[in-house]
Amino acid sequence: MTPEPLQIGPLRLSTNLLLAPIAGYCDLAFRTVCREFGGLGLACTDLLSPQGLLRGTATSLDLAKTSDFDKPVGMQLYGSDPEIMAQGARWAVEHGATVVDINMGCPVDKVTKKDGGSKLLTDLSRAVAVAERVARELEKIPLSADEWARRLGDASLHTGQWAVGNGQWKEGHGEWAMGNGERRVGNGAVPLTCKMRLCWHTADYEAGSACSPHLARMLADVGVSAVTVHGRTTEDKFAGSVRLEGIARVVESVRGAIPVIGNGDVREPEDAARMMRETGCAGVMIGRGALSTPWIFRSAWGLLSSGEAPAPPTEPEIIAMIRRFFTLMREQRDDRYAMFQISRRISWFAKRLGAEPDGTRHGVKPFKEAIRVATHPDQVHEALDAYLRGDLRTYFQDAERVQGVEAE
Repeated sequence: MTPEPLQIGPLRLSTNLLLAPIAGYCDLAFRTVCREFGGLGLACTDLLSPQGLLRGTATSLDLAKTSDFDKPVGMQLYGSDPEIMAQGARWAVEHGATVVDINMGCPVDKVTKKDGGSKLLTDLSRAVAVAERVARELEKIPLSADEWARRLGDASLHTGQWAVGNGQWKEGHGEWAMGNGERRVGNGAVPLTCKMRLCWHTADYEAGSACSPHLARMLADVGVSAVTVHGRTTEDKFAGSVRLEGIARVVESVRGAIPVIGNGDVREPEDAARMMRETGCAGVMIGRGALSTPWIFRSAWGLLSSGEAPAPPTEPEIIAMIRRFFTLMREQRDDRYAMFQISRRISWFAKRLGAEPDGTRHGVKPFKEAIRVATHPDQVHEALDAYLRGDLRTYFQDAERVQGVEAE
């Protein structure tokens, strides 16, 4: 199957692949390195507290940080109060969001205990009320053509009459819409999406009574432009395998009214192709699979669009990516925070290292340990340089021993 670039309301992405809002990981630096590899249609921020945004807390503002290169960008909000969520959505639009997303899928206690995230799946009337209030608020703050052009990136805007992309307006089958002397796309509103799970209780899913198909239809009715479905229940957390048939039920239920984006267990390009093939979803959102493979979007889009994934990056290119991430962290925050982040992420980044030109493997535990014990940025760069020279590696005769060390 040859996929179409995903369209969310009037917004047409360059591909149908999205980076999930991964709590604690989806910062601006990581979104940037994913974008630089290519193939990424839309990247989302970490989940954002609307109260934190409105109060201007440092943590919330850092999580929402974006840039001119980081476009198009989705900003995901979590909460259950319709009015607060609406004001948070207004803040997001005023601070560069291309898409606003409502989190209806997070299973973490600190979110669900405040009635946010997937707790909304236990109260569909509240979930729909939140979405409807946010949708109406977004309609009150339309963007001008010039403002839309600033936040499109490699995406474009399309309606039944005309399109805009790369800062250029193109006439289609009708005249441009005019409002207050400015050209607008439809009503000019930033599109609203929602991310959910199949339902709260696994027993409900197994009994065929998951709430997600019904909820997706109701959300489409109140103005939501797309839904993302993580193919697990809240009780599943992240255990077990994604339930592709559950995503397929949502696709069937909405009957093409809005696109459904599949999410869960996409670690290789083939996983994205399988998800689309077995569920009929219009797009794929990738979360944890991108943490060790930021180039997975390039690889998956190549496979989906041409039938062949491009070659993965070489070890020097992976080391360059790690260095790039570290440099961006230092620029966007400070050295102390960058050191903390590179230490906690090096296990993810190093997962695809260890391949020798002759097909054998070497261990990278000494390299990871050198990064973890570094106390100064120069030591991080020294470790990266040493690995490129062939140091900080462990060689074994027995391939199974290498695998055992790496599993540690």
